Amino acid sequence: MGWLWAIIVGFILGLLAKLILPGKQHSPLWLTTIMGMIGGIIGNAIARSIGIAQTRGIDWGRHGLQLAAAVVLVFLGEIIYNAMKGHRREDRRQRA
Repeated sequence: MGWLWAIIVGFILGLLAKLILPGKQHSPLWLTTIMGMIGGIIGNAIARSIGIAQTRGIDWGRHGLQLAAAVVLVFLGEIIYNAMKGHRREDRRQRA
């Protein structure tokens, strides 16, 4: 059940990160979900290291760190995806 929650949370974090980033992102949904999952893991690690991983009530600080990490990773994933996609287009044009 832990993996299912990780995928769901990663999906939500990735979509929120896409909404926060300006402009249109072209990366696929699977990449956004993976970056959101990794962002959640990184955000949890940072929260644990500064002592705010477990608080009374809703862990707003931890969730904020998760979202911030997801935004950075979705942005980096978008850059890498566009670079790879653009590179493939150039290869196809040269072959033709």
